[in-house]
Formats: sequence, structure tokens, C-alpha cells
Amino acid sequence: MRYAQGGGLTDAERAAREWIRLEAVVRFEGGEKNREIAAVLRVSERSVERWRRQWRELGANGVQSKGSPGRPGLSDGQIARLEKELERGPLAHGWEDQRWTLVRVKTLIGRMFHVNYTVEGTWRLLKRHGWSWQQPTRGAIERDDAAVELWRKEVWLQVKAPRRLGEPGWSSRTRPDRH
Repeated sequence: MRYAQGGGLTDAERAAREWIRLEAVVRFEGGEKNREIAAVLRVSERSVERWRRQWRELGANGVQSKGSPGRPGLSDGQIARLEKELERGPLAHGWEDQRWTLVRVKTLIGRMFHVNYTVEGTWRLLKRHGWSWQQPTRGAIERDDAAVELWRKEVWLQVKAPRRLGEPGWSSRTRPDRH
């Protein structure tokens, strides 16, 4: 059987896949042929041949899955260290502004743990641990929100033109003075 990189399986699906391998071992011990085992377990003959070869060389343990072929991720302790460093900010790590970018986080991970993530992998790692994508809001430093709200409530109501109440069915196109 061929699986995608990393397996892409839930724990239940991984356990079911492992059960198939162990069932193949039982059938090897029973003397069944590869073709019969493949048909019953609904896998390819090539997989059964590989499992049988591993079973002969290493026993039942040789047939067990080796797990995901991908690199191991960061441990919980490493994630905790990374989060502390991210909270310190980019300035503490030599960048000239206070914006974390994925490239900067990727670089920081490489410096701290000697692990090379892709930018996409860095994003998945951060998202998996509760970090979110944010874009800094830009506003005038001089802005006084309280003064703006006061102006909106007091001055704007006096300044804006009142609505004209026309007769029903009238619009700006059908007013008599426009004909």
C-alpha cells in the first residue's frame, strides 16, 4: 500500500492500517499465498511480498509501520521556548522593526533548534499552536478617538443636511421642478 507523505491518517485509520499488516503476519504463519492474502486484505501483492520479506528477516516486528517518513516536529519544550522568544519580539533577535514575518520565524527556528522548516511548514506549525495571521492596523498617532466620537455625536448631527420628506412615490427624478 502506498500512502501520502506523512500518512495523512487519523489515529483510528493508522490503527486499521497496522491491523492489516498484523493480519498479514497471521496469514503468513498459516501458509497462505501472497495473492490470497492480497485479495482478502484488499492490498497490492507487492505490499504483501514486501511484508513477507520483512517478516522472514525480522519477524512480526519487521512488518510494523515505521511511522511517518517526515522529519519529527518540534517537541513541546521547544515549542514553549519558541513562544517565549516570539513574545520577546523581533527587535530582541536583531530585526529593525517589531513585525514577525513567516520568514523571520522560520529563520529563528533554524537558529534556535537547527531545524529547517519551509515557510508553509512554519505557518502550519504556528497555526497548530494557536498563533494567528495578523496585519498591523495603521492609524494616525495623533488620533483622539474620544474627541472623534464626541464630534460625531454633537457636531455632525447639526452639520449634516436633514432628509427631505417628499410625497409618496416621488423621487429626485420625478420632482415637479425638474420637468
